[in-house]
Amino acid sequence: MTTTPRRLVALLAGACLITAASAAPLTALVGGRLIDGWGGPPVNDSVILIDGQRIQAVGTAQTLPVPADAQVIDCRGMSVLPGLWDMHVHTMLLGHSDYAHWDKTYPHRLEKEIMPAAARQLLMAGVTSARDLGAPLEASIAVRERIARGEIPGPTLYVSGPFIQHEAYPGTEAFRWGVKGPEDARAKVRQLAAAGVNVVKLIDQDQMTFEEVEAVVDEAHQHKLPVVAHSHRPDEIRIGLRVGVDCFEHTGLAMAPEYPEDILAALRERTAQMSLGPLFWTPTIEGFFNYEYSVRNPMHIEDTGWQLGVPADIVADIKQSLQHPGWLSYYQITPLRAKTSAQKFQQLRTSGAVLLIGTDSGIPMKFHNQSTWRELDIWVNKLGMDPMDTLRAATYWPAVAMRVDKDYGTIQAGKYADIIAVKGDVLRYIDLLQRVDVVIKHGARVK
Repeated sequence: MTTTPRRLVALLAGACLITAASAAPLTALVGGRLIDGWGGPPVNDSVILIDGQRIQAVGTAQTLPVPADAQVIDCRGMSVLPGLWDMHVHTMLLGHSDYAHWDKTYPHRLEKEIMPAAARQLLMAGVTSARDLGAPLEASIAVRERIARGEIPGPTLYVSGPFIQHEAYPGTEAFRWGVKGPEDARAKVRQLAAAGVNVVKLIDQDQMTFEEVEAVVDEAHQHKLPVVAHSHRPDEIRIGLRVGVDCFEHTGLAMAPEYPEDILAALRERTAQMSLGPLFWTPTIEGFFNYEYSVRNPMHIEDTGWQLGVPADIVADIKQSLQHPGWLSYYQITPLRAKTSAQKFQQLRTSGAVLLIGTDSGIPMKFHNQSTWRELDIWVNKLGMDPMDTLRAATYWPAVAMRVDKDYGTIQAGKYADIIAVKGDVLRYIDLLQRVDVVIKHGARVK
């Protein structure tokens, strides 16, 4: 193996962190090809030592001895990388095609059944961290905390609770909060912050007054909460950039072939300001490219993985709603959007925005056990993204966006041991991530 001097120094320094004795046996991942999240060359024949919840040392078979009492996980022939992030999921949804029916029928089952099932499916797919953007406040906090306490399996969740918008759609008041004036906007954000959300989400901000949107963002930032905002329409983006939104969601602009020049100019101006940090964008673009094939070949609907943990009556209801996947009004313009989405994706890349992997997982036909790897696959195989850059958009950069990169996002000594392993070379065949073989979250092997 060829190792650069800088990498060798880092590996040896990590090895020096090993103590002579340990209160409990270490776990050692041995022999894999390590993709550590920093973007450098993969490290062959790697060794990762885990002590409790955190990584104790990282090296190679040549630099880092495996203690005799370590519990060894043989990773030969496998790609080993940080646990994936999905930066746009909806654990309150499970792929049902009829929102009105879902919102009316299942609110009382979200916290105890639906959201835990979604979280479990994400974790089994190798997603060890996820940003959950839109659900009833108390349920969001409760599920996040149950996962954190180890009571139910799931990724580390970063939750927004309800959307903030001009006015809630009828029947959605539990997870959409309307605002009436700047003071009410601030009060709503304070309520979210007091409950303990991790992020504030705006939608339809072009229907709010500028002062209302400005109040939401300012109040959120006073509470050190990042703000994410929908970017479906041009004015949603224009207003969001003016008030300092931290991350935009979706590729947006319907069938338009490109973003207007004034928006691109504003993006370039914002991304040129290094003191403000990166501007993040979550395109959620996969569904445009896979929709027509999925309708003709609905094997992903037949996949039983999305049924994991879901009560039988809910499974039957979801299946019933998807009997005719090509008839869903939700997706009728999707083939037209596919024709222009690649161009807009490239415009975002060249504008300087930092793109993040997120999927809108949970919306119709988009299941939690499948959505993340499918997004990665489209980035690489349809949009021409470098595989390493794509993996960093699902590991390192999300941790930076959520301001937790001291603990997550890369594999290195001192960070939480959120690690996945996959048989084969994911840098050559990114779709291998559809079958993650090993999932370790906070040092515990969960798959």
